[in-house]
Amino acid sequence: MTTAATAAPAVSPVLRVAPAAPAEAAAYFRASLVFHADVSDVAAALSADGDPGFVLLDSRSTASWDQGHVPGAVHLPTALIPEQAEQLLDKSVPVVTYCWGPGCNGATRAALALAELGYQVKEMLGGFEYWVREGFEFETWEGREQRDADALTAPVDAEDCGC
Repeated sequence: MTTAATAAPAVSPVLRVAPAAPAEAAAYFRASLVFHADVSDVAAALSADGDPGFVLLDSRSTASWDQGHVPGAVHLPTALIPEQAEQLLDKSVPVVTYCWGPGCNGATRAALALAELGYQVKEMLGGFEYWVREGFEFETWEGREQRDADALTAPVDAEDCGC
């Protein structure tokens, strides 16, 4: 009598590479927060009374800036950072960079350029796209605008997402 071999259980595509040990995961995620800020946290800091403790920097072109930017942001295209950063930014104040959105690495390039010049820097995840999609006010060359929050990016009936 022959018995059928028991097939090995299928490994989930998610678990083909095992998760990191908890201590390694904690170190990785802590490090991620050192380098990134999200749109909601930036908006909350900018809207609170007093100094937010950082400068928000839009690293896009002038045409992009005119199309729309975060109120209060400093405009400094990435290519101009080496020659103009010292005139516009104080090295004792952290800088948060942003560009168009998740599909653009302009904020990352700007953050790198600033870090290489000795600035403390973070990147705003989501960029201008998510600023607008989450329903925050923005400025264009024509004035201030605000759109309804996209329900896929921000809670519609709450102040914040609770994360």
